[in-house]
Amino acid sequence: MSILTQSTIANKVSFSGVGVHTGNKVNINILPSAPNSGIIFKRIDLKHNNIVVPNFENVSEATLCTTISNDFGVKVSTIEHLMAAFLGLGIDNAVVEIDSQEIPILDGSAKDFVKILRSTGLKSSDVPIKLIKINNNVEVEEGNKFISIEKSNTTLEIEFEINYENQLIKNQKNKINVFEDKLDDVFNSRTFCLFEDIEKLKKLGLGKGGSLENAIVVKDDKILNKEGLRNKNEFVNHKILDCIGDLYLVGYRLIGSLKCRHGGHNLTNKLLRKIFSNNKNYSLLEIKGKNLPHSLINNRHNLKSIA
Repeated sequence: MSILTQSTIANKVSFSGVGVHTGNKVNINILPSAPNSGIIFKRIDLKHNNIVVPNFENVSEATLCTTISNDFGVKVSTIEHLMAAFLGLGIDNAVVEIDSQEIPILDGSAKDFVKILRSTGLKSSDVPIKLIKINNNVEVEEGNKFISIEKSNTTLEIEFEINYENQLIKNQKNKINVFEDKLDDVFNSRTFCLFEDIEKLKKLGLGKGGSLENAIVVKDDKILNKEGLRNKNEFVNHKILDCIGDLYLVGYRLIGSLKCRHGGHNLTNKLLRKIFSNNKNYSLLEIKGKNLPHSLINNRHNLKSIA
């Protein structure tokens, strides 16, 4: 089967976990889905109006996590790690059944999502993939926060920088090619927080399911997790992980070169809204053998993960 055709998972997979903010136990089923159906979330704890589509226009909250809602106020939150796993593995279509509001945090990274999805394998179709290709430079700036995207021939590049006053985290910067690089370090990078912020989260009614089992906690110049960091860039790599998941809310693989400084879910969502506010900023391409862009024809080896 061509690598340029849409994929879903081969078989149903099920798992459980705890929502990092609600603290609720959550059960998940991920099922294969037909070509062109995309990723769909279904709240099976509700009988009516329970379909929620992961689209950037449906993002209703993007402060500490990405939450999507439908027109009836039904929500699914903390979707970014699972969405990153879908994009990173090249999964175009799937139904995610969930019996609560929040996707489980698992170990705080996308590692377990990737492992679960890989365990069932992928099933290809005969239907060509579609890509969103960036045509123009688009940027959003808010104080010291900045995000931009410009055109790229064949890939999605993400360059991310963070800068914390905390002397352990400090300044970190990394750049990845989503469709070419091995993403293990990104998939394995956990969410993190400062020790002094934990009480603030609790006062907001958040972080009820958070623990050292699913988050890195930094206190002064020490990491409280006994195992320490999984990779030297784990802090910024987790930000890249979040960014990958949030970018998949365009519904297709994205071709462009993105740079972000001190950003997060909210800034990424604002960038997507700005991109799609003007149809000159992007093109929707259906990738068939006869209409491949010249840059892709000349670099077919670059397509191993794009499709």
